[in-house]
Amino acid sequence: MSFVVGDGILSMALLLLAVHWVADYPLQGDFLAKAKTQGPMRAYHLIAHAGIHGAGVLLVTGSAWIGIAEWIVHAIIDESKVRGKLSFAQDQILHIACKALWIVLIFAV
Repeated sequence: MSFVVGDGILSMALLLLAVHWVADYPLQGDFLAKAKTQGPMRAYHLIAHAGIHGAGVLLVTGSAWIGIAEWIVHAIIDESKVRGKLSFAQDQILHIACKALWIVLIFAV
């Protein structure tokens, strides 16, 4: 089950973007933003943050596999940003590109 209604692809795109922004800003908060970059439980907090994104993608797409893919890829992208290999803008572009990939996988396959 997913929450996509109406125009299918357009609805899914808007919902995936909204879920991304909600999970990356208000649901992440200052604590999680700092905790995923430093401290003894850094990896746990990074995985938790990415898991929030994966759960959001599952809710929108109805696909556990795509939710898991989002979880894994989001963690890899954010870890690359933490290590200084990606800028904030590159991080956001890659996250949004993933949403486009999920839509292609759902509607074209």
